[in-house]
Amino acid sequence: MTKNVTAPLDPETARSLRSGDSVLLSGTVYTARDAAHRRLCELAAKGAPLPFPIEGAVIYYVGPTPARPGQPIGSAGPTTSYRMDAYAPTLLRLGELGMIGKGKRGPEVIQAMKDTGAVYFGAIGGAGALLARCVKSAELVCYEDLGAEAVRRLEVENLPLTVVIDSLGNNLYETGRAAYLAQRG
Repeated sequence: MTKNVTAPLDPETARSLRSGDSVLLSGTVYTARDAAHRRLCELAAKGAPLPFPIEGAVIYYVGPTPARPGQPIGSAGPTTSYRMDAYAPTLLRLGELGMIGKGKRGPEVIQAMKDTGAVYFGAIGGAGALLARCVKSAELVCYEDLGAEAVRRLEVENLPLTVVIDSLGNNLYETGRAAYLAQRG
């Protein structure tokens, strides 16, 4: 069963999602990769406001390619998430409730997710052109000097995702592998 979810997330929705759930995400999503995460955390350390509302935010780890004429965004596939692991716990503690990327997360991130009720969504790597079709608009928010890695506000519709790690710490990379190995006998 596929769940329709709207971003920004509310705490109840984030906590209701379970590892392995298929999700179609619609609403507002922000893009940020490691350089932008570093800057956001520097702002937070100074007690300065972030350039977008972090409460309930979903951040997509993506550096999209330039948009073709008439399109809001170019190819928009996920980048490897562990590169944000040094920064993710800070943003989660500030109110972020969702992250979109690919690959494993470190124990500090998973603990911060459990502490804050956040969720980690997986997007299919290599499908950036298809994922870009779900982006209805893209607007530069800040850090234009970072080029493709600048923070953007995306309005998405039915972005197909899988809950990889839920707010309880259940991890599809572990449970899925265990189930596969159990089937093999």
